[in-house]
Amino acid sequence: MKTLAAFTLLFALAAFGQPAALQQQVNAVVPEAHALYLELHQHPELSGHETWTAEKFAGKLRALGYEVTEHVGGTGVVAVMKNGTGPTVMLRTELDGLPVTEETGLAYASKVHAKDDNGREVGVMHACGHDVHMATIFGTATIMAKNKDTWHGTLLLIGQPAEETITGAKGMIADGLLTKFPRPDIGVAMHDENGIAVGQIGISPGYSKAAADSLRITVYGKGGHGARPESTIDPVLIAASIAVRLQSIIAREIHPGDAAVITVGYIQAGTKNNIIPNEAQMGLTVRSYKPEVRKHLLASIERVAKAEAMASGAEKMPLVEEYESTSAVYNDPVLTQHLVSVLEPVVGKGNVVKEDPLMTSEDYSMYIEQGIPSFYFTLGVADPKKLAATRASGKEMPSNHSPLFAPEAEPALHVGIAAQVTILRDLLKGSSADVKKITETASR
Repeated sequence: MKTLAAFTLLFALAAFGQPAALQQQVNAVVPEAHALYLELHQHPELSGHETWTAEKFAGKLRALGYEVTEHVGGTGVVAVMKNGTGPTVMLRTELDGLPVTEETGLAYASKVHAKDDNGREVGVMHACGHDVHMATIFGTATIMAKNKDTWHGTLLLIGQPAEETITGAKGMIADGLLTKFPRPDIGVAMHDENGIAVGQIGISPGYSKAAADSLRITVYGKGGHGARPESTIDPVLIAASIAVRLQSIIAREIHPGDAAVITVGYIQAGTKNNIIPNEAQMGLTVRSYKPEVRKHLLASIERVAKAEAMASGAEKMPLVEEYESTSAVYNDPVLTQHLVSVLEPVVGKGNVVKEDPLMTSEDYSMYIEQGIPSFYFTLGVADPKKLAATRASGKEMPSNHSPLFAPEAEPALHVGIAAQVTILRDLLKGSSADVKKITETASR
């Protein structure tokens, strides 16, 4: 049964001039898309282990007539539908959940537990809304498959694993995503957001998501008795000095107009209060937009770590390792502006809202680095009344990755599917040359 919010939203879409045919198509597919959402929400899988999810997603697309290939880059799914001559457009969704124990209290809340890659028992939840993404892309895929007279060209649907560990896109590309299958002229991706009301679409021309680098710094000292520090080289003190000094990079080396973040997430060392250990380990996340800023940050972090070790008389310099990384997500500005003009008649001009870039990361950037001009947009999933009341109290709605994250899925699906279908039909109506004319990636 549709919620009151869903009916209200449908009325709003009609008032904004959404074509009647599209309304009917979206209305027809939402019940099945919502049922898929509920099933996916209750059966989340961790990054790199999305076997059931991938099989379910692949089966749904194969039943619609797509040519489906599984196990691309691990558990990745690629679905292709060719419909005459024209451009190739890629639409991507993620498959993985997070090691989060759900606390929403919803009747369909996830009760899944699994062992993570370190062997720890963890709760598993679609706390980032990838279940919404998959259900939306399924609804979109259904409409595109059943209405092939409304577009021409090649539609490439990607079910990507391991986005949360920023390894999935890299794995699929390494496994031939862009060589074994039709190469996209343009890419599109969507992410849900609890800071935007249902009915709204968020856009960020230019940088949308930050580059992210995960660093591990091992600091070497000389252990000994805690009561005889003069006979030791204390790696805990060195690590603490590094942690404090790192913030001076942001404060004194980066232009105030450039975004940059260095966060020390942990310092681990020692086994007992009166023992100075031999080494300490630090975990960092580093965020930025511009490639030159990113390069400066990484070089400066290594410089600071070595300098603090030298200042403390360390006999061995710290080991700085980068074990996860992804570049910034960049929305082609011309493509973005074009698609804003396409979306506004469908969701309403006031409902396409400009967002500030976020310092969160996304490995969709890997596709952009391969030269695919892209449009990465945000789907609002917050109840408008709850969002307004929460903000009036000076608080924020539970964000992505929160155990309380609970999107208003059914009404959001209406908007997400309508938006994706509208975007795809616009991009898949001309030639590859026409598509390239509305991008400016080469002049970025």
